[in-house]
Amino acid sequence: MKLDCDDEGIKKTSQIIEKGGIVVFPTDTVYGIGCNPYNENSVKKIYEIKSRTELKSLPVLAYSLDVVKEIALIDEFTEKVIEKYWPGPLTLILKLTDQKLKKSLNLGNKIAVRIPDSKCTLKLLEKCRLLVGTSANISGNSSYTNPNECIKNIKNYDIFLNGGTITSKGESTIIEIENEKIKMIREGALKIKDITV
Repeated sequence: MKLDCDDEGIKKTSQIIEKGGIVVFPTDTVYGIGCNPYNENSVKKIYEIKSRTELKSLPVLAYSLDVVKEIALIDEFTEKVIEKYWPGPLTLILKLTDQKLKKSLNLGNKIAVRIPDSKCTLKLLEKCRLLVGTSANISGNSSYTNPNECIKNIKNYDIFLNGGTITSKGESTIIEIENEKIKMIREGALKIKDITV
């Protein structure tokens, strides 16, 4: 089912997520695919749809910093980085404190999180609070910014939330902060030289 990114579309999509459905949605970087991160069966489906090895953990998208603080530890330095770059194309590897998420997402002691700078995704996250948020592509293939290409190549989801063509500078940049040192995991839309506090 294809829905527009309006109030009705967001409402229906959040209800489908609640029932364990899989959703493809626009973010500020690329089209993402997600589900309720606490639903183990839904998480397994995402791995199947993407042909992704379960050894590669899935990132989550959060509605707000308060929501992130409920699931992970954030020190003062990290919070300064967050205040500067969220919402936006920066994913942070944080120390996970939520044991339920640890189990459902099959994680160690860390989780990759970001708050996306997309009105559509944020409206959806306002209802869901947290979403698995990985790129909607087959593992190893390019990500999609064009909805029609995404629909053509990705199968077996429940809802496609159409946000039109996304104009972005690429996928999110992934960093980990240890002892106030920024470690680059994947360079994306944000360049390491541009990340300052």
